[in-house]
Amino acid sequence: MLNILLAFAAASGFFAVGLGAFAAHGLRDRLTPEMLSVFHTGVQYQMYHSLALIGVVILAKVLGVNVWLQASGWLFLTGILLFSGSLYVLALGGPRILGPITPLGGLFFLLGWLSLLIATFHLKG
Repeated sequence: MLNILLAFAAASGFFAVGLGAFAAHGLRDRLTPEMLSVFHTGVQYQMYHSLALIGVVILAKVLGVNVWLQASGWLFLTGILLFSGSLYVLALGGPRILGPITPLGGLFFLLGWLSLLIATFHLKG
């Protein structure tokens, strides 16, 4: 489980850097400033939560796995896919019907942080 989360976090960080560069150089003249900002927000949150996911994996490896750390990791992963993914699609002209997915991804981020908070009360060490 931890190796899957770590691999996802590494790949997600890689893609966040790549997508950020793509937006800065390849999309600057193709998107409105508003949509470029939306895309940039997706990149920022993807990177923040990729790093948070790495932190969760490190905590689990050092202090021991518990259900709350596992939940936090999977919630961050899902939040990245839903929140950042939906922002990328929307910024690139995808159907507006996907708009409600973004706050759902944000909810997964919040639940991930809450799970991490709860995990701190159950850590060994």
